[in-house]
Amino acid sequence: MSSSWRIPRRTFLRGLGTVVALPALEAMRPLSAFAAKSATATSAAGDAPKRVAFLFVPNGMNMDLFRPEATGADYQLTPTLQPLADLKGDFSVLSGLTHDKGRANGDGPGDHARAAATFLTGAQPHKTDGKEIRVGVSVDQVAAQQIGGQTELPSLELGCEAGRLSGGCDSGYSCAYSSNISWRTESSPMTKEIDPRSVFDRLFARGTTADVGAAEHRRDEHRQSVIDFVMEDAKQLKKRLGDNDRRKLDEYLDSIRHVERRIEHGIDDNQQQRPTLRRPDGIPREYAAHIRLMSDLMVLAFQTDATRICSFMFGNAGSNRSYPFIDVRDGHHYLSHHGRNEDKLAKIAKIDRFHVEQFAYVVKRLKETPDGEGNLLDNSMIVYGSGLADGNRHEHHNLPILLAGRGGGSLQPGRHIRYDDETPLMNLYVSLLREMGCQIDSLGDSTGALEL
Repeated sequence: MSSSWRIPRRTFLRGLGTVVALPALEAMRPLSAFAAKSATATSAAGDAPKRVAFLFVPNGMNMDLFRPEATGADYQLTPTLQPLADLKGDFSVLSGLTHDKGRANGDGPGDHARAAATFLTGAQPHKTDGKEIRVGVSVDQVAAQQIGGQTELPSLELGCEAGRLSGGCDSGYSCAYSSNISWRTESSPMTKEIDPRSVFDRLFARGTTADVGAAEHRRDEHRQSVIDFVMEDAKQLKKRLGDNDRRKLDEYLDSIRHVERRIEHGIDDNQQQRPTLRRPDGIPREYAAHIRLMSDLMVLAFQTDATRICSFMFGNAGSNRSYPFIDVRDGHHYLSHHGRNEDKLAKIAKIDRFHVEQFAYVVKRLKETPDGEGNLLDNSMIVYGSGLADGNRHEHHNLPILLAGRGGGSLQPGRHIRYDDETPLMNLYVSLLREMGCQIDSLGDSTGALEL
């Protein structure tokens, strides 16, 4: 490859009804970047786009086993956080953050619905189970409105439980509040995708309706991958790439094929494929497999720069899902009203740890995925947490919040940071929006930016 040959960052491989964006390659970097190349991954990562994601878990947590005692870098991981032991330097625990608008403030019961509705908006939801839903614009959609035009998809909304936009779900609150954390306007939620196939098609299906339909038909009939449709483009491109870029491209295309194969068969990695199945429902039967497949799709979306903004609900507010695979057969919401019962608290801790294991999977996947001279985690800011602390008392203060990634060098992970009591969680989001390049002074009930 000529040392002066360069390709635009927004380059695609194309085929019938299919488009595949490329990962970050050396051939995309300007020549000046090679001359000024730094020896540190942090400075090199500064040239890459920043990504932000918000991961929500329902019903609060067993806070006694979640929150560390000491602050700073020398804190000890609690039992709930142990799945992150190998990643301790890649995330921080943030304590003291509050969602005042999740409290009743005169509106009576309905804390679970408010916990989701306020999680990214910091606004008091209007109590209704009718059409008059109203809360506020969420942080991800503020980012989408300001910088989402730089990517194919302004934002990506994911989930693992279906929801409703009408009817009552929690003490007079519309199901729209319980089912969504992303809000485009104060009265228009961004409906999340729960089917991995639909997400995959959003990332890779392009062209006329006829072309997309023809591609799907050929994939069904001949058991082809989307990669098969763009291989001619890929072969031509690889002739002009250097050795490192060819290797990166091969690994990237293999990762897409691997995710697609799992979607096609609705299975986890450890299960046997079923060659007789024809385009089955892409939702895995196992909850953990579902979370991880959606997580892999989020990573693919970030890797291809299809979007830089994502929200992901592990479960709807008030979810009463049971977890028999970790020996918890009672419903989650039922257990959250534990009344300090030790058996119920122990089961909640199992659920909390399971969710943290899935978060650890996300962090690890981002860390393993190359991005320029660093990796995706270097250039990401991933918020994980719940809109409730203790679910029994419906506490909206001192929320369980984790923040992973380095944000292109702007974050210093590896610490437990304790902020003053009643510090608005929205202050964190204002800081993240500014790091993303958004022009913003306030959001929801924020009182300023958070020192990170």
